[in-house]
Amino acid sequence: MTLTAMPKYEVYKDSGVDWLSNIPSHWRPLANKHIFKIRKTLVGKRSKQYDLLSLTLRGVIKRDMENPEGKFPAEFDTYQEVNSGDFVFCLFDVEETPRTVGLSLFNGMITGAYTVFEVDKSFDRKFLYYFYLNLDQGKRLKPLYRGLRNTIPKDAFMAFKTFIPPQWEQTAIANFLDAKTAQIDEAIAIKEQQIALLNERKQILIQQAVTQGLDPNVPMKDSGVAWIGKIPEHWDIRKLRYLGQTQNGISASAEYFGHGYSFVNYSDVYKNRQLPAVVSGLANSSEYEQNLYSVQDGDVFFTRTSETIEEIGFASICFETIPHAIFSGFLIRFRPVKNIITKEYSKYYFNAPMLRNYFVKEMNLVTRASLSQELLKNLPVIISPKQEQLEIFSHLEEISKKFNAAIDIAFSEIEKIKEYKTTLINSAVTGKIKVV
Repeated sequence: MTLTAMPKYEVYKDSGVDWLSNIPSHWRPLANKHIFKIRKTLVGKRSKQYDLLSLTLRGVIKRDMENPEGKFPAEFDTYQEVNSGDFVFCLFDVEETPRTVGLSLFNGMITGAYTVFEVDKSFDRKFLYYFYLNLDQGKRLKPLYRGLRNTIPKDAFMAFKTFIPPQWEQTAIANFLDAKTAQIDEAIAIKEQQIALLNERKQILIQQAVTQGLDPNVPMKDSGVAWIGKIPEHWDIRKLRYLGQTQNGISASAEYFGHGYSFVNYSDVYKNRQLPAVVSGLANSSEYEQNLYSVQDGDVFFTRTSETIEEIGFASICFETIPHAIFSGFLIRFRPVKNIITKEYSKYYFNAPMLRNYFVKEMNLVTRASLSQELLKNLPVIISPKQEQLEIFSHLEEISKKFNAAIDIAFSEIEKIKEYKTTLINSAVTGKIKVV
């Protein structure tokens, strides 16, 4: 059923709030001091007795202390207790923080920078969660912001008015949204699975083309590399060290960047299999640095360092020289010898799944994952005749175009489903639709 077709309340009244407009006549505005109670109990030296919690886009989650991702403090003495059923609010940097409200389903501890609230038993927690999730989605607490960090003072939050239906109706709305959002999330998960399958199929076809060519009847030979398998008999395989030169990027202090000449950063490579012809980064580079760290047609850039192995070894190919540009120290540049490997073939070969597996398997993880030049130089590279390289590129461009179109459609459908979910929550918690 569309939202416009859903039942409405019989009588509405002006809420006095611009974004909210009219609300059901029997709903009442109530200051948060009557709903929430601030509770701050520091864990002190008892931190080992608690699970570590985080506020994320998925709500309040447990962190894995045995296999940590991200940074942890040396001590947790200033962390605070959270009980199941408590609200966790981030009341600073509100405009920039993707999710500033969470309803904890766990007992644990969370950073003392957040504000933990107990809820009076005469209110339905899930209704309040949906209400504030809706406010957070539209950043509708903006009138309460103070200072450069967009902080909401606790007294301002406690004076803010929540629009409340009777408790039985709060529960009915929460139950309705639980059921509907579960259906919506399932539909999103199905679409995401479709995208994953499309990407997987595309990667299989890419790997097949760059290792076996396009002729299924060509005689094959053992490549001598277990994870590559057989390759066409007339193809060659060599380590990357014999095919060109490698170079780490430049490292400098913060004031070096932000002005001057073009600068290729980590994000340019990580997000793009073909390097953008125009990059947004700037660096105050000298002529010597522009020669040493130049960005030329045919160069291959690899992501070199990150906090996680999963982000290492992504390649972006330069299809057009960027004059006066230099590149980041978080990258390695591979510059092939002319006429050995084309930039077109490089775009697909250096991003084949088998290479990502090679990097992940061979890399040493200390405090940060790091791809060394030595490891990169030992990478086996399959070399086929130039004409075949170009034919493989054209074939894979066509295949990728079709897969990417299907993936884009699925992403578009996900966005529409998410928009419907946001509108549904907003309509239910503001009384624009009647669900009981």
